Amino acid sequence: MCVEPAPPPPGRLTRRGVLAASAALAGTATALASGTATAAGPARRPARTGDLVVEGGTLLDPATGDVTEDAIVVIRDGVVRAAGPRDRVDIPADAHRLDAHGRWVLPGLIDAHIHLNTAAEARDAVRQGATSARSGSTNFYQDIAVRELARQAPRHAPRLKAAGVFVTPDLGDTVLADPDLTPLVRLKDGVRSAEALRRVVSVNLARGVDVVKTRVNERAGLADQDPLTQVYSHAQLSEVVAAARRGGKGVLCHSYSEKGCHDAVTAGIRSLEHGVFVGERTLHEMRRRGTYFTPTLTAIAGLAETSDPVLAERGRTFLPVLERAVLAAHELGVPLAAGTDSSGGSIDPIGREVELMRAAGLPALDAIRTATTGAARLLGLDGTAGRLARGHAGDVLLLSGDPLADVSVLKSPLRVVRSGVAL
Repeated sequence: MCVEPAPPPPGRLTRRGVLAASAALAGTATALASGTATAAGPARRPARTGDLVVEGGTLLDPATGDVTEDAIVVIRDGVVRAAGPRDRVDIPADAHRLDAHGRWVLPGLIDAHIHLNTAAEARDAVRQGATSARSGSTNFYQDIAVRELARQAPRHAPRLKAAGVFVTPDLGDTVLADPDLTPLVRLKDGVRSAEALRRVVSVNLARGVDVVKTRVNERAGLADQDPLTQVYSHAQLSEVVAAARRGGKGVLCHSYSEKGCHDAVTAGIRSLEHGVFVGERTLHEMRRRGTYFTPTLTAIAGLAETSDPVLAERGRTFLPVLERAVLAAHELGVPLAAGTDSSGGSIDPIGREVELMRAAGLPALDAIRTATTGAARLLGLDGTAGRLARGHAGDVLLLSGDPLADVSVLKSPLRVVRSGVAL
């Protein structure tokens, strides 16, 4: 059965309604609301950014690898105005200062694959060092509301690239996320036809997503599914990519099998997620195309720690395979991005993903780059996130030790600064 073409409701009304509903589901409504709402949506507050000087720490620039002792970082209105050695940076006389002596100073980290469904999860992500992130999808557009929360009250959420709802064969209750999705429930085979695939993408685009999320394989985290089973063909993936590109958006793709990975990459996705069994042929194609690899080592390692024997064995089997794939990708020059795939109310520190990148064989600086400069490029945030340089966001981590010697210090930042506000 095909889906009858139908235009979405008028943009202003739709965006207002969806934002209000997703905000309520995400628990962000109180933070979003202030004053009187208008026809264009909830009333907006100016973002609460800060003025701060981070003084005396050892500053690492992930882009260059340069280390500056007794460094000064000056943040005004949430943006870095100067960063460097003390004798080259003017400190404003009235500045509020954060003492970083004896600490290492890094930019806030980036989680390139995370599921933020609530305001509590968003706050937890920031406090664990992820000051920027990319959504791996939510069931009811909660990430749209979390993105808005981050804009209005940065200390409560990472700056976020939202993916909206998953383009997947079985939407389940997600058909209730938007009235324009409900006709899909009548499809016997689910979201598989070109028309159905285009509809889910178009609804996402109408709701203002930044990226589109789809899949090529079943899930590894469900014992009754086989993650090597392919659910979309190359032609179907190409439909998703083409529909997303018409809206100016890239696609991230959940994947496991080598054939699935290759189909996804050659269909034109922007980033390959998980990708446990990605092979050399596909990695060479990724390098040629500039396709990113977000392996979510944290999630795969977590399977081995579950009580379910099927999932535990899957995790033990998959992790060394994925580690080899990550190292091969790095050695070939495939761009890597760190992502925890956190979901279900439990947020893993993005520093854990960096630690696992290091364990897979990446040099410490390159592992750090997967959660800073590399991830920033994937998210289109180079120039905003990933460094503490003039014009970049005033997002700072204070660490207890040298991350180049021991990347595990990234898992437990001593202090987080978000847009110039120390948490």
